[in-house]
Amino acid sequence: MACILHIETSTKACSVALSENGQLIFHKEDLEGPNHAAVCGVFVDEALSFANSHAIPVDAVAVSEGPGSYTGLRIGVSLAKGVCYGRDLPLLSVPTLKLLCVPVLLGKEDLPEDALLVPMIDARRMEVYSTVYDRSLHEARPIGADIVDADTYLPYLEEHPVWFFGTGSEKCKGVIQHKNAHFIDGIVPLAKWMFPLAERSLHFGERQDVAYFEPFYLKEFVAIKSKTLL
Repeated sequence: MACILHIETSTKACSVALSENGQLIFHKEDLEGPNHAAVCGVFVDEALSFANSHAIPVDAVAVSEGPGSYTGLRIGVSLAKGVCYGRDLPLLSVPTLKLLCVPVLLGKEDLPEDALLVPMIDARRMEVYSTVYDRSLHEARPIGADIVDADTYLPYLEEHPVWFFGTGSEKCKGVIQHKNAHFIDGIVPLAKWMFPLAERSLHFGERQDVAYFEPFYLKEFVAIKSKTLL
């Protein structure tokens, strides 16, 4: 086990956390943003100062990799890279959609064995960026941009109870009304939920190249999709 600095800036929320040996030991968040440029660096400094004052060596830096806001992700990744360069630490990346599933899996012990999870990042109009996971976080459907209507997730809803959550789920309640559809409010990607995924990446040596790592920008995917449709 290790001490990991976590940085999450993929949406308007900004948060930074420290975990040690599978336990959260420090967490700061700002949910009123986007204020990433003003607060993220301060949060990172406070986290590192906390580790230094408690004589805890930081072993790695984890950053949310998107999809998400271009500006937010740039700030988070730049700070993560700076700490990695300055302290010669490995860089880990955590998929934002998978991160959204962590509080759901930890907080809902009554999830059926065959439940499917659909985390959603808001894009524009009725479009969301989403994927479909089973309870073990295995992908049942690749990540993509969905224009949501009553039939978008129908094949899954006909066979499984499906839980929808994340920043894009609120606008989908009015159109997804299948009996197997369930919605969870208030789920946003936060650094305090990153440690189970980051620790797994560190354990299996799934490290990113600090020099060349780039996050997954939502605007880039939407632009690519639009060109394809033309």
